[in-house]
Amino acid sequence: MPEFPDIEVYLEALGERIDGHVLARVRLKNPFLLRTAVPPLDATAGRRVTNLRRIGKRIVVGLEGGLFLVIHLMIAGRLHWRDAGAAREPRNVLATFEFDDGSLHLTEAGTKRRASLHVVEGDAGLAALDPGGRDVFAIDLAEFSQALRARNHTLKRALTDPHIFSGIGNAYSDEILHAAKLSPLALTSKLTDADVATLFDATRKTLLAWKARLAGQAGGKFPEKVTAFHDEMAVHGRYGKPCPVCGSPVQRIVYADNETNYCARCQTGGRILADRALSRFLHDDWPRNIDELG
Repeated sequence: MPEFPDIEVYLEALGERIDGHVLARVRLKNPFLLRTAVPPLDATAGRRVTNLRRIGKRIVVGLEGGLFLVIHLMIAGRLHWRDAGAAREPRNVLATFEFDDGSLHLTEAGTKRRASLHVVEGDAGLAALDPGGRDVFAIDLAEFSQALRARNHTLKRALTDPHIFSGIGNAYSDEILHAAKLSPLALTSKLTDADVATLFDATRKTLLAWKARLAGQAGGKFPEKVTAFHDEMAVHGRYGKPCPVCGSPVQRIVYADNETNYCARCQTGGRILADRALSRFLHDDWPRNIDELG
């Protein structure tokens, strides 16, 4: 799922291409993408783009007259740009936004249709789609601490809960926690003030570093290779591979369709966190410490 760094790079690329331009029309190729009926989608045609912004992991395209297109890419949704006159469009297109200088295509891989498009009017319409999570770049340490400790969750859940923090998902939460040297299962109620300060700093630095890295990889072009997995990541998606800090094999906890990746030596004092499925299967053979894997 595109998160803060990916969405910010998308927004910068879109700003260079559609800010101030006129949306001629939206061609909807899959009716299930559109989740609203009022205002109608046709009402957006002929309106000029006045602003672009982010709400959590949603991309907001502001149009003349107070209308907004709100795009949520979910897990497999992606955006693609084609300059005017381009002959070919991407595969798996759900909607095409035709502008006077080119077309923006919204695609979604796989068979599950989770991506969504909302057409809303005014600030009240936008507010109804906002989960309310705090933007870590708009708050200070005290506010971060208050939001983090308001409910007793694991750090992994707290960072990825859109009602607590804005724009952080599964991938970058792994990277943030590795940078902070904190366990993904540490409870927010058990954190020291020093832990919270470290996490606040790691969150900001990690997100900004990845935003810069992804922008550099795009090289001024529209970002076409948006993914949750990068070779440069420390732990996310790198199960069994060496931690770049200590060399220990990266561990994981699998749950539903997601997994948490972490370094036991750097983050949990060497303790391997129990994976429910595997620990049930292995019973007493389940290793408790990273050194038992050697």
